[in-house]
Amino acid sequence: MAQATLEPLTSSSAGLSSAEAARLLTECGPNTLPTTRSHQALDALRKLWAPIPWMLEAAIILEIILGKFTEAAIIGLLLLFNAALGFIQEGRAQKTLDTLKSRLALSASVKRDGVWSSHPAADLVVNDIVTLSLGGVVPADVTLLDGHVLLDQSMLTGESMGSEAGVGFQTFAGALVRRGEAVARVTATGIRTKFGKTAELVRTAHVVSTQQLAVLHLVRNLAIFNGILIMALVVYALVSAIPMAEIIPLVLTAILASIPVALPATFTLASALGARALAGQGVLPTRLSAVDEAGTIDVLCADKTGTLTANQLTVTNVWVVPWSNDAWLLTMAALASSTSGDDPVDGAVRVAAAGHSVPHPPTLRNFTAFDSAKKMSEATAIDGQGGALRIIKGAYATVSALVPQVQAVAAAAQAFEARGNRVLAVAAGPPSMMTMLGLIALSDPARSDSATLITSLSSLGVRTVMVTGDAPATALIVARVVGIDDKPFPQGPIPATLQPDQHTIFSGVLPEDKYNLVKAFQASGHTVGMCGDGANDAPALRQAHMGIAVSTATDVAKSAAGMVLINPGLGGIVAAVTEGRITYQRILTYALNSVTKKIVQVLLLGIGLLMTGHAILTPMLMIIVMMAGDFLGMSLTTDHVKASQLPNRWDIGKLTKAGTVLGVAELSFCVGVVAIGYYGLRMQMVEVQTLAFIALVCGNQATMYAIRARGRIWSSPGPSRWLIASSVADLAIAVVMSTRGVLMAPLHVSIVLLTLAGSIAFAGLVDQVKCMTFRHLTIT
Repeated sequence: MAQATLEPLTSSSAGLSSAEAARLLTECGPNTLPTTRSHQALDALRKLWAPIPWMLEAAIILEIILGKFTEAAIIGLLLLFNAALGFIQEGRAQKTLDTLKSRLALSASVKRDGVWSSHPAADLVVNDIVTLSLGGVVPADVTLLDGHVLLDQSMLTGESMGSEAGVGFQTFAGALVRRGEAVARVTATGIRTKFGKTAELVRTAHVVSTQQLAVLHLVRNLAIFNGILIMALVVYALVSAIPMAEIIPLVLTAILASIPVALPATFTLASALGARALAGQGVLPTRLSAVDEAGTIDVLCADKTGTLTANQLTVTNVWVVPWSNDAWLLTMAALASSTSGDDPVDGAVRVAAAGHSVPHPPTLRNFTAFDSAKKMSEATAIDGQGGALRIIKGAYATVSALVPQVQAVAAAAQAFEARGNRVLAVAAGPPSMMTMLGLIALSDPARSDSATLITSLSSLGVRTVMVTGDAPATALIVARVVGIDDKPFPQGPIPATLQPDQHTIFSGVLPEDKYNLVKAFQASGHTVGMCGDGANDAPALRQAHMGIAVSTATDVAKSAAGMVLINPGLGGIVAAVTEGRITYQRILTYALNSVTKKIVQVLLLGIGLLMTGHAILTPMLMIIVMMAGDFLGMSLTTDHVKASQLPNRWDIGKLTKAGTVLGVAELSFCVGVVAIGYYGLRMQMVEVQTLAFIALVCGNQATMYAIRARGRIWSSPGPSRWLIASSVADLAIAVVMSTRGVLMAPLHVSIVLLTLAGSIAFAGLVDQVKCMTFRHLTIT
């Protein structure tokens, strides 16, 4: 789009003509944020285009070619189940953009053809002259031409105190006018405004979750490993002159054996159960991936205003001259304060004064609101004896110049300012004999639990850094109060990569700086959390692995975040980290179990082919193993586990190695059982296939109970009732089907029970192998 050239307009200008405004609107576009919506049908189809769906789709095609329509339908249902779970979680970014748009002004008072009139804010163009009025929303980026206003720019800057704005001041779309009236010139519209750039960052912010990467890499490793084995099986079968009618089912069985079909669904279910647990602790996850990410974050970027602080100006201290007192000082200051509630400074003074009383308080006669040119407000009143009083309240330099100097007041003012306070001086007395009464220090105090949060996160191995739009001095003081390391970042652009131990305080930053900081930490290999409360935090909240909005956050921040704290305070962040680590441990157990099973199943097919010259598992038996083993194994998402002591990190290389070692151990059990049946008991081939099925089921159960503990099998909390129930169901299904001959050849019940007993003894052996493997690979 074209960008209009700024003209040197003044407040007395007639403004643009209607024709010129129409031309610029055509050239530059409307003063709105673009709408970008994807088609839901396309989003749903994309869920079928990924490694695991590809493998399932290939299996469906082979089943149809073989005329196995029932088996094809079952696999199709598994495919749709996984796709539906992923599709339900989409759409967060679009919701955030819609919420952002709702915060923009709907109409504006514009001077066109020399006449003031109301126009839709969407029709504004560069060089339009607009009026900013009390309670209104600034409709575009503007420069003030005349008048004085108090602006709340916290939506974009995060600053807790309002900005006094006069001629030449530049402000942004979305700011609120808290006091006064001004005339301004439009300097940017639409996507080119600061607000528009923030919305664009939200739209484009995206990070692939560590959970998604884990699934992708795990499937890739299994596909490579099992793909090589399947090719070897095919080559051996062809060389051995095995009929094609047997090779195709063998290949299909091997493909089904290699697919971790329930892995994505298990990740989703584990996160959903973690989300339910967090909801009971006052934390509402809005994006399921954030639950798992909470266990892996090692750095938390925390906004200052409204997050680490209460975002509410408060009188934190007073200093009085010897002939005055706190009550009299605050009473006088309250008389010289607005009662409208639009000025946060005056509101804080009146709240503080309400807690004090004086006998026979003066009666207010006249009040003059704060004037940014004079830097003070004033009032006239009548005291209890009927005498006239003049009261002034404002900047220390202004007030002290109007009254006799008092020794030590300057030092007191400097001390307050050094602590990051906003300092007001108050003087009162007969109009010709006013004297200094004292000083009032205001600040946005730290939340009572901020220091506890920083300490708790540190003990969990999570480093906290502060990011704020406030001044460096104020940020440094708050950081010291809450316990953040004193390592300020020098003013300037955020580098592309950054380590969180280099700098811990980032002040004077805009929304794009917070966004860039999160990306810089991520580029350095860190899993990043972001905690904030305003629209200025939205891009960073969206980009972070785990975005957290506090309970008092704006709707924009809540929409962008992956988690929202329902209850006041910050304790929910520690709860989220702890629950995230519990969720991670559950997913890790299932992933280990899945890798082990997939390696065992394909290798067992190969060794069985070498032993017997035939496939020792059929496609139907493998589907039963998938249904009973993979999906009943999802009960691991409810298991009782210990939370990790330090941040977790998905290391698929270690996981694959551990799964391979455990898979070889389980393979030895299964091969031993099959060998006894084939060589020792001289079973028929169809019976050997049933025996291989029973061996897989029993061996899987033994391995699963061994790997659910990171130490010895008895060191972890007892299994959940759902895990026990699923194990009972899995074994019961296998025993009934194998002894009754359902979809397979029947076996004598004694053989089945002996295999089950052997798997119990095998559990002790695989537990020893697991401990040695986990210790060597440092899996905790």
